[in-house]
Amino acid sequence: MFIDVQNSKDKRGIAIDKVGIKNLHYPISVLDKKKYLQHTIANINMYVDLPHYFKGTHMSRFLEVLNEYRGEISIIKFPDILRKIKRVLNAGSASVEIEFPYFIEKTAPVSKKKSLMEYICRYNGTIESKKSDYENAEKGNEDESVIIIGIKVPVNTLCPCSKGISKYGAHNQRGVVSVSLEFSKLIWFEDIIADIESCASAPIYSLLKRADERFVTERAYENPMFVEDVVRCAADILKKNKSIKWFRVEAENFESIHNHNAYAMIEG
Repeated sequence: MFIDVQNSKDKRGIAIDKVGIKNLHYPISVLDKKKYLQHTIANINMYVDLPHYFKGTHMSRFLEVLNEYRGEISIIKFPDILRKIKRVLNAGSASVEIEFPYFIEKTAPVSKKKSLMEYICRYNGTIESKKSDYENAEKGNEDESVIIIGIKVPVNTLCPCSKGISKYGAHNQRGVVSVSLEFSKLIWFEDIIADIESCASAPIYSLLKRADERFVTERAYENPMFVEDVVRCAADILKKNKSIKWFRVEAENFESIHNHNAYAMIEG
């Protein structure tokens, strides 16, 4: 007969805010606007809280829940997964963080060559009991789960100041716009990515021929953007989307002529 050490009492009287598993690589299915589903590999973190009177949590149960939802770990099933983790681990709160590469087919502007562009996306979700005691948690006294989606969009920006003071040329660089959203209705990654790319000097492509390179270079030159311009443009678009309850947009330029990055953020 085995002794259940994890379920034994702890005498120190100290509750743990988060305990669980990190850095688990696992296959998931993501909703794809064009192809319905896209299969990818995610990096997953899963946590629950632990009351002061338990020595440890049951790590294997996290994997059991994942295996139960194998093949359908999508944004639609995400609240169900959170509720199941919270219930099977007898916890007052549960949270899951899922980060994964998502690919969109993009067409070069002149040659029309097609290629896949990678975007790093994530789901972050939490659920908590309305009351702190675990008896009520077991009875299903829960707040609604909070789901946040995130997207990192690589962009090209050209410095307005550099263009304004130079006789010819202007420094430009790649940057990343990071968006986090809480939503009331389903939002497509593709739509948010297109909105963000429209706020940059020019979009980034995986495959460009010479004619495409000229087009992108000239477009960026004609459309200079500070990081301040990028986040203001993005915030203006996101505020008008009635499906978005909350957002944070961050722009970071990997400066080509400075020994630092430029950064701006708006939350709304």
